[in-house]
Amino acid sequence: MAAEADILGELRELRARVPQITGALLASADGFVLAQDADGIETEAVAALTAAALGVGSRLTEATGRGPFLELLVRGTHGYAATYAAGRAGVLTLVADARVNVGRLHLEGRRCGARLGALVEAAARAAAPTAVPTVPPARRPDPEAPRPPLSPRPVRHPGSPGQWGPPVHRA
Repeated sequence: MAAEADILGELRELRARVPQITGALLASADGFVLAQDADGIETEAVAALTAAALGVGSRLTEATGRGPFLELLVRGTHGYAATYAAGRAGVLTLVADARVNVGRLHLEGRRCGARLGALVEAAARAAAPTAVPTVPPARRPDPEAPRPPLSPRPVRHPGSPGQWGPPVHRA
């Protein structure tokens, strides 16, 4: 992915702004790791679990009439795991210590998710094959090719009814 360096830069900047974040992971909606800046976590397993959580969260928001999925926060005794939508194709998962300011985590996670979503979608558009309309070249008749025979036309005589010529008056 051409934008991988930009995505990794975003994840690193996020961790610098919120030092209590111990891991940041961008995954596809189907559970594949796109980029990660995480210490001590099994990123492939977390990406797969994130996809499962995304599915459950999406169904929950639909069932309750709350609109499309935006984020999910899970709290454990040692800290938080937060998941944010990153465009239509990505999911940002952040792992943070228990002492993190949750409001700051949400603020930075939402902003970063929006930026990462734009980067992923731009990379997807750039990677998609572009349909270039092609116009076939004009075909010119080959002067050496034989010409098709002319179709016979009916011979029309003046004076016969419905034919060319002056009208015929019959008595």
